[in-house]
Amino acid sequence: MANPWTGEVALIIDGERHVLKLTLGALAELEEALKTGSIVELVERFESGGFSTRDVLALIVAGLRGGGWRGQPVDLMSAEISGGPVEAAKVAGQLLARAFALPGET
Repeated sequence: MANPWTGEVALIIDGERHVLKLTLGALAELEEALKTGSIVELVERFESGGFSTRDVLALIVAGLRGGGWRGQPVDLMSAEISGGPVEAAKVAGQLLARAFALPGET
């Protein structure tokens, strides 16, 4: 079960439930993958609705890695995400919100 108090979010990929979490290492990998100056820029894109599918995929990969997944981004190219792109975007946003929220805010 995903624990929102520790920043976890659940996502079903190819029928398997995964727990995603943005750890410090996952955030560093995310910055590198997106070539952003800072995570704040990414948060601002999500808050304004100006995020891309690349942003969503990078967040999902980072969250999976933070949850212990050892796959590669290419592994998700043909994966079936329960709820489709809308659910993936929702989970990506929740990951960001939970990673930077104070206890009790999300």
